[in-house]
Amino acid sequence: MQKEKPWYVADNADEFDSPALFIYPDRVKTNIRRLLESARADYLRPHVKTNKMAEVCQLMLDAGIYKFKSATIAEAEMLAMIQAPDVLLAYPPAGPKIKRLMRLIQKYPATKFSCLVDHITGAKNLSTMLSAAGLKIAIYIDLNLGMNRTGVVPAKALDLFQQISPLPAIEVAGLHAYDGHIKDHDENIRRDKCLRAFEPVLVLKKELEKITNREMTLIAGGSPTCFIHAAAGGRECSPGTFVFWDKGYSEQLAEQPFEWAALLMTRVISIPAPDLVCVDLGNKSVASENPQPRVFFLNAPDAFPTTHSEEHLVLKVPDSKLFSPGQVLYGVPWHICPSVALYDKAFLIKNNLVAGFWKVVARNREITL
Repeated sequence: MQKEKPWYVADNADEFDSPALFIYPDRVKTNIRRLLESARADYLRPHVKTNKMAEVCQLMLDAGIYKFKSATIAEAEMLAMIQAPDVLLAYPPAGPKIKRLMRLIQKYPATKFSCLVDHITGAKNLSTMLSAAGLKIAIYIDLNLGMNRTGVVPAKALDLFQQISPLPAIEVAGLHAYDGHIKDHDENIRRDKCLRAFEPVLVLKKELEKITNREMTLIAGGSPTCFIHAAAGGRECSPGTFVFWDKGYSEQLAEQPFEWAALLMTRVISIPAPDLVCVDLGNKSVASENPQPRVFFLNAPDAFPTTHSEEHLVLKVPDSKLFSPGQVLYGVPWHICPSVALYDKAFLIKNNLVAGFWKVVARNREITL
Protein backbone atom coordinates (compact mmCIF):
# COMPACT_ATOMS: atom_id res chain seq x y z
CA MET A 1 0.00 0.00 0.00
CA GLN A 2 1.39 3.38 -1.02
CA LYS A 3 2.14 5.74 1.87
CA GLU A 4 -0.03 8.85 1.92
CA LYS A 5 1.83 11.99 0.94
CA PRO A 6 2.22 14.61 3.70
CA TRP A 7 -0.30 17.43 3.39
CA TYR A 8 2.36 20.12 3.21
CA VAL A 9 4.52 18.75 0.37
CA ALA A 10 4.50 20.57 -2.98
CA ASP A 11 5.57 18.19 -5.74
CA ASN A 12 6.66 21.06 -7.95
CA ALA A 13 8.55 22.98 -5.26
CA ASP A 14 11.76 22.64 -7.29
CA GLU A 15 10.31 25.12 -9.80
CA PHE A 16 10.29 27.89 -7.18
CA ASP A 17 13.13 29.69 -5.47
CA SER A 18 13.52 29.69 -1.71
CA PRO A 19 12.88 30.89 0.86
CA ALA A 20 9.19 31.20 0.06
CA LEU A 21 5.89 31.57 1.88
CA PHE A 22 3.45 28.73 1.20
CA ILE A 23 -0.28 29.10 1.94
CA TYR A 24 -2.75 26.20 2.08
CA PRO A 25 -6.17 27.71 1.21
CA ASP A 26 -8.24 24.68 2.23
CA ARG A 27 -6.73 24.87 5.69
CA VAL A 28 -7.37 28.61 5.84
CA LYS A 29 -11.04 27.93 5.11
CA THR A 30 -11.10 25.26 7.81
CA ASN A 31 -9.71 27.70 10.36
CA ILE A 32 -12.33 30.31 9.45
CA ARG A 33 -15.08 27.71 9.77
CA ARG A 34 -13.80 26.57 13.17
CA LEU A 35 -13.77 30.14 14.44
CA LEU A 36 -17.38 30.59 13.34
CA GLU A 37 -18.36 27.41 15.15
CA SER A 38 -17.48 29.13 18.44
CA ALA A 39 -18.50 32.73 17.80
CA ARG A 40 -21.24 34.38 15.76
CA ALA A 41 -20.10 36.48 12.82
CA ASP A 42 -21.58 39.68 14.30
CA TYR A 43 -19.44 39.17 17.41
CA LEU A 44 -16.23 38.81 15.42
CA ARG A 45 -13.80 41.49 14.29
CA PRO A 46 -10.69 39.60 13.07
CA HIS A 47 -7.38 41.42 12.93
CA VAL A 48 -5.84 41.31 9.46
CA LYS A 49 -2.29 42.10 10.58
CA THR A 50 -1.52 38.38 10.37
CA ASN A 51 -2.46 37.72 6.76
CA LYS A 52 -2.17 41.12 4.98
CA MET A 53 -3.77 39.53 1.90
CA ALA A 54 -6.97 40.66 0.21
CA GLU A 55 -7.81 37.10 -0.83
CA VAL A 56 -7.67 35.81 2.74
CA CYS A 57 -9.89 38.66 3.90
CA GLN A 58 -12.28 37.89 1.04
CA LEU A 59 -12.58 34.32 2.34
CA MET A 60 -13.67 35.76 5.69
CA LEU A 61 -16.17 38.05 3.97
CA ASP A 62 -17.54 35.11 2.00
CA ALA A 63 -17.99 33.23 5.27
CA GLY A 64 -20.14 36.03 6.69
CA ILE A 65 -17.58 37.99 8.71
CA TYR A 66 -18.00 41.69 7.96
CA LYS A 67 -16.12 43.61 10.66
CA PHE A 68 -12.34 43.81 10.80
CA LYS A 69 -9.39 45.35 12.63
CA SER A 70 -6.24 46.67 10.99
CA ALA A 71 -2.99 47.97 12.43
CA THR A 72 -1.93 50.15 9.48
CA ILE A 73 -3.52 52.45 6.92
CA ALA A 74 -2.41 50.02 4.21
CA GLU A 75 -4.25 47.14 5.88
CA ALA A 76 -7.35 49.34 6.21
CA GLU A 77 -7.16 50.28 2.55
CA MET A 78 -6.74 46.65 1.53
CA LEU A 79 -10.01 45.89 3.33
CA ALA A 80 -11.77 48.87 1.73
CA MET A 81 -10.61 47.71 -1.70
CA ILE A 82 -12.61 44.50 -1.26
CA GLN A 83 -15.54 46.52 0.14
CA ALA A 84 -15.34 45.36 3.73
CA PRO A 85 -18.23 47.17 5.43
CA ASP A 86 -16.65 47.98 8.80
CA VAL A 87 -12.95 48.60 9.49
CA LEU A 88 -11.35 49.69 12.75
CA LEU A 89 -7.86 51.16 12.63
CA ALA A 90 -6.71 49.65 15.91
CA TYR A 91 -4.17 52.36 16.42
CA PRO A 92 -4.33 55.95 17.68
CA PRO A 93 -3.59 58.05 14.56
CA ALA A 94 -1.04 60.82 14.93
CA GLY A 95 0.69 63.26 12.59
CA PRO A 96 0.34 62.49 8.85
CA LYS A 97 -1.56 59.30 9.68
CA ILE A 98 -4.61 61.45 10.43
CA LYS A 99 -4.45 62.90 6.92
CA ARG A 100 -4.12 59.42 5.43
CA LEU A 101 -7.11 58.24 7.44
CA MET A 102 -9.10 61.19 6.14
CA ARG A 103 -8.19 60.27 2.58
CA LEU A 104 -9.37 56.73 3.25
CA ILE A 105 -12.75 58.03 4.41
CA GLN A 106 -13.05 60.19 1.31
CA LYS A 107 -11.91 57.56 -1.20
CA TYR A 108 -13.90 54.61 0.17
CA PRO A 109 -17.32 55.88 1.29
CA ALA A 110 -18.79 52.35 1.24
CA THR A 111 -16.60 51.36 4.19
CA LYS A 112 -17.31 52.60 7.69
CA PHE A 113 -13.97 53.49 9.29
CA SER A 114 -13.22 53.99 12.96
CA CYS A 115 -10.05 54.40 15.04
CA LEU A 116 -8.67 54.42 18.57
CA VAL A 117 -8.11 57.36 20.91
CA ASP A 118 -6.35 57.22 24.28
CA HIS A 119 -5.31 60.85 24.93
CA ILE A 120 -7.12 64.17 24.80
CA THR A 121 -4.41 65.77 22.64
CA GLY A 122 -4.77 63.05 20.02
CA ALA A 123 -8.54 63.39 20.14
CA LYS A 124 -8.35 67.17 19.67
CA ASN A 125 -5.97 66.86 16.73
CA LEU A 126 -8.23 64.30 15.10
CA SER A 127 -11.33 66.40 15.71
CA THR A 128 -9.78 69.60 14.38
CA MET A 129 -8.55 68.04 11.14
CA LEU A 130 -11.77 66.12 10.48
CA SER A 131 -13.91 69.18 11.18
CA ALA A 132 -11.91 71.30 8.75
CA ALA A 133 -12.54 68.72 6.03
CA GLY A 134 -16.22 68.26 6.87
CA LEU A 135 -15.69 64.64 7.89
CA LYS A 136 -16.77 62.53 10.87
CA ILE A 137 -15.54 59.29 12.40
CA ALA A 138 -16.49 56.91 15.19
CA ILE A 139 -13.79 56.37 17.79
CA TYR A 140 -13.13 53.78 20.47
CA ILE A 141 -11.43 54.63 23.74
CA ASP A 142 -8.41 52.37 23.97
CA LEU A 143 -7.95 50.79 27.41
CA ASN A 144 -4.73 49.62 29.00
CA LEU A 145 -5.45 46.39 30.90
CA GLY A 146 -1.80 45.65 31.64
CA MET A 147 -0.25 45.39 28.19
CA ASN A 148 1.32 48.83 28.81
CA ARG A 149 1.58 49.58 25.13
CA THR A 150 -1.27 51.94 24.30
CA GLY A 151 -4.46 52.90 26.07
CA VAL A 152 -5.69 54.61 29.21
CA VAL A 153 -6.31 52.66 32.41
CA PRO A 154 -10.05 52.05 33.00
CA ALA A 155 -10.05 54.23 36.12
CA LYS A 156 -9.14 57.29 34.01
CA ALA A 157 -11.22 56.46 30.94
CA LEU A 158 -14.42 58.14 32.16
CA ASP A 159 -12.57 61.43 32.57
CA LEU A 160 -11.15 61.08 29.05
CA PHE A 161 -14.64 60.36 27.70
CA GLN A 162 -15.98 63.55 29.30
CA GLN A 163 -13.19 65.59 27.73
CA ILE A 164 -13.77 64.02 24.31
CA SER A 165 -17.57 64.22 24.26
CA PRO A 166 -17.88 67.95 23.35
CA LEU A 167 -15.43 67.67 20.46
CA PRO A 168 -16.96 67.88 16.97
CA ALA A 169 -16.53 65.31 14.18
CA ILE A 170 -15.77 62.40 16.51
CA GLU A 171 -18.17 60.25 18.52
CA VAL A 172 -17.29 57.56 21.02
CA ALA A 173 -18.76 54.28 19.76
CA GLY A 174 -17.34 52.13 22.51
CA LEU A 175 -14.28 50.66 24.16
CA HIS A 176 -11.30 48.75 22.82
CA ALA A 177 -9.63 46.46 25.35
CA TYR A 178 -6.77 44.33 24.06
CA ASP A 179 -5.43 41.85 26.60
CA GLY A 180 -2.56 40.39 24.59
CA HIS A 181 -0.38 39.98 27.68
CA ILE A 182 -2.73 37.28 29.01
CA LYS A 183 -1.57 34.11 27.25
CA ASP A 184 -0.93 31.52 29.95
CA HIS A 185 -0.56 27.96 28.73
CA ASP A 186 -3.12 26.77 31.29
CA GLU A 187 -6.54 27.63 29.88
CA ASN A 188 -8.13 27.96 33.33
CA ILE A 189 -5.49 30.40 34.56
CA ARG A 190 -5.83 32.38 31.34
CA ARG A 191 -9.62 32.52 31.72
CA ASP A 192 -9.44 33.67 35.34
CA LYS A 193 -6.94 36.44 34.50
CA CYS A 194 -8.98 37.56 31.51
CA LEU A 195 -12.29 37.75 33.37
CA ARG A 196 -10.73 39.58 36.32
CA ALA A 197 -9.07 42.09 34.01
CA PHE A 198 -12.42 42.81 32.36
CA GLU A 199 -14.37 43.51 35.54
CA PRO A 200 -13.52 47.25 35.52
CA VAL A 201 -14.13 47.36 31.77
CA LEU A 202 -17.68 46.12 32.18
CA VAL A 203 -18.30 48.62 34.98
CA LEU A 204 -16.99 51.42 32.76
CA LYS A 205 -19.16 50.27 29.87
CA LYS A 206 -22.30 50.50 32.03
CA GLU A 207 -21.30 53.97 33.26
CA LEU A 208 -20.87 55.24 29.72
CA GLU A 209 -24.16 53.71 28.61
CA LYS A 210 -25.93 55.42 31.50
CA ILE A 211 -24.42 58.77 30.52
CA THR A 212 -25.05 58.45 26.77
CA ASN A 213 -28.30 56.49 26.95
CA ARG A 214 -27.05 54.23 24.15
CA GLU A 215 -25.20 50.95 23.87
CA MET A 216 -21.41 51.02 23.85
CA THR A 217 -19.62 48.46 21.71
CA LEU A 218 -16.87 46.52 23.44
CA ILE A 219 -14.04 45.19 21.27
CA ALA A 220 -11.94 42.70 23.18
CA GLY A 221 -9.11 40.24 23.03
CA GLY A 222 -6.89 38.55 20.50
CA SER A 223 -6.18 34.90 19.79
CA PRO A 224 -5.27 33.83 23.37
CA THR A 225 -8.55 35.06 24.87
CA CYS A 226 -10.94 35.11 21.90
CA PHE A 227 -12.89 32.01 22.96
CA ILE A 228 -13.08 33.28 26.55
CA HIS A 229 -14.64 36.51 25.34
CA ALA A 230 -16.90 34.65 22.92
CA ALA A 231 -18.23 32.53 25.77
CA ALA A 232 -18.73 35.61 27.97
CA GLY A 233 -20.77 37.28 25.22
CA GLY A 234 -21.62 40.91 24.62
CA ARG A 235 -18.35 41.84 22.95
CA GLU A 236 -16.57 41.61 19.62
CA CYS A 237 -13.58 39.23 19.52
CA SER A 238 -10.48 40.07 17.51
CA PRO A 239 -8.25 37.07 16.76
CA GLY A 240 -5.79 37.36 13.89
CA THR A 241 -3.35 34.47 13.99
CA PHE A 242 -6.14 31.88 13.70
CA VAL A 243 -6.22 32.05 9.89
CA PHE A 244 -2.68 30.67 9.56
CA TRP A 245 -1.80 29.58 13.12
CA ASP A 246 1.83 29.07 14.13
CA LYS A 247 4.13 26.99 16.30
CA GLY A 248 4.03 29.42 19.22
CA TYR A 249 0.28 29.47 19.63
CA SER A 250 -0.11 25.76 18.86
CA GLU A 251 1.98 25.14 21.98
CA GLN A 252 0.69 27.96 24.17
CA LEU A 253 -2.98 27.57 23.25
CA ALA A 254 -3.18 23.81 22.82
CA GLU A 255 -6.95 23.72 23.34
CA GLN A 256 -7.72 25.85 20.30
CA PRO A 257 -8.87 23.96 17.18
CA PHE A 258 -6.84 25.68 14.46
CA GLU A 259 -4.33 24.04 12.14
CA TRP A 260 -1.19 25.27 10.42
CA ALA A 261 -2.09 26.87 7.10
CA ALA A 262 1.10 28.81 6.29
CA LEU A 263 4.61 27.42 6.06
CA LEU A 264 8.05 28.64 5.06
CA MET A 265 9.75 26.64 2.33
CA THR A 266 13.54 26.60 2.56
CA ARG A 267 16.45 24.58 1.13
CA VAL A 268 19.60 23.03 2.43
CA ILE A 269 22.49 25.04 0.96
CA SER A 270 25.45 23.59 2.84
CA ILE A 271 26.53 20.77 5.15
CA PRO A 272 29.39 22.28 7.17
CA ALA A 273 29.82 19.53 9.80
CA PRO A 274 28.64 16.00 10.67
CA ASP A 275 25.97 17.43 12.95
CA LEU A 276 25.18 20.69 11.11
CA VAL A 277 23.29 21.75 8.00
CA CYS A 278 22.66 25.26 6.75
CA VAL A 279 19.44 26.43 5.06
CA ASP A 280 18.57 29.68 3.31
CA LEU A 281 16.04 30.84 5.90
CA GLY A 282 17.91 33.84 7.28
CA ASN A 283 16.53 36.34 9.75
CA LYS A 284 15.24 38.35 6.78
CA SER A 285 12.93 35.42 6.01
CA VAL A 286 11.44 34.38 9.35
CA ALA A 287 10.40 36.47 12.34
CA SER A 288 13.40 36.74 14.62
CA GLU A 289 12.14 38.54 17.70
CA ASN A 290 11.88 35.31 19.71
CA PRO A 291 14.64 33.05 21.02
CA GLN A 292 15.40 29.88 19.10
CA PRO A 293 13.76 27.77 17.88
CA ARG A 294 12.10 30.36 15.65
CA VAL A 295 10.93 27.69 13.24
CA PHE A 296 9.99 24.01 13.46
CA PHE A 297 10.55 21.78 10.43
CA LEU A 298 7.80 19.29 9.68
CA ASN A 299 10.07 17.01 7.65
CA ALA A 300 13.09 17.44 9.93
CA PRO A 301 11.64 17.55 13.47
CA ASP A 302 15.01 16.83 15.11
CA ALA A 303 16.69 19.82 13.47
CA PHE A 304 17.27 22.58 16.02
CA PRO A 305 18.11 26.12 14.84
CA THR A 306 21.34 27.49 16.30
CA THR A 307 23.24 30.22 14.43
CA HIS A 308 21.00 32.69 12.61
CA SER A 309 22.21 35.48 10.31
CA GLU A 310 20.79 37.54 7.49
CA GLU A 311 20.66 34.82 4.81
CA HIS A 312 21.63 31.68 6.73
CA LEU A 313 20.09 29.45 9.38
CA VAL A 314 22.30 26.72 10.78
CA LEU A 315 20.56 23.63 12.13
CA LYS A 316 22.01 21.12 14.55
CA VAL A 317 20.95 17.63 13.46
CA PRO A 318 21.65 14.08 14.68
CA ASP A 319 23.28 13.10 11.37
CA SER A 320 23.94 15.52 8.52
CA LYS A 321 24.42 12.59 6.10
CA LEU A 322 20.62 12.35 6.02
CA PHE A 323 20.51 15.72 4.24
CA SER A 324 21.71 16.86 0.83
CA PRO A 325 22.19 20.28 -0.82
CA GLY A 326 18.97 21.42 -2.49
CA GLN A 327 16.74 19.40 -0.17
CA VAL A 328 13.47 21.18 0.61
CA LEU A 329 12.37 21.69 4.21
CA TYR A 330 8.95 22.91 5.31
CA GLY A 331 8.98 25.11 8.42
CA VAL A 332 6.28 26.29 10.81
CA PRO A 333 7.41 29.67 12.17
CA TRP A 334 7.11 30.35 15.87
CA HIS A 335 5.44 33.69 15.04
CA ILE A 336 3.61 33.78 11.72
CA CYS A 337 2.43 37.42 11.67
CA PRO A 338 5.79 39.20 11.17
CA SER A 339 7.02 36.25 9.09
CA VAL A 340 4.28 36.88 6.50
CA ALA A 341 5.30 40.54 6.33
CA LEU A 342 8.75 39.50 5.06
CA TYR A 343 7.33 38.22 1.74
CA ASP A 344 5.76 40.08 -1.16
CA LYS A 345 3.72 37.07 -2.28
CA ALA A 346 2.49 33.75 -0.97
CA PHE A 347 2.36 30.63 -3.12
CA LEU A 348 -0.83 28.61 -2.94
CA ILE A 349 -0.56 24.86 -2.36
CA LYS A 350 -3.49 22.80 -3.63
CA ASN A 351 -3.45 19.03 -4.01
CA ASN A 352 0.31 18.96 -3.28
CA LEU A 353 1.12 21.44 -6.04
CA VAL A 354 2.04 25.11 -6.17
CA ALA A 355 -0.98 26.49 -8.01
CA GLY A 356 -0.67 30.26 -8.15
CA PHE A 357 0.01 33.01 -5.63
CA TRP A 358 -1.54 35.80 -3.62
CA LYS A 359 0.15 39.15 -3.13
CA VAL A 360 0.92 40.16 0.44
CA VAL A 361 -0.36 43.56 -0.58
CA ALA A 362 -0.55 45.18 2.87
CA ARG A 363 3.05 44.41 3.79
CA ASN A 364 3.71 47.72 2.05
CA ARG A 365 3.35 50.79 4.23
CA GLU A 366 1.27 52.38 1.49
CA ILE A 367 -0.98 50.98 -1.25
CA THR A 368 -2.42 54.09 -2.90
CA LEU A 369 -2.75 56.48 0.04
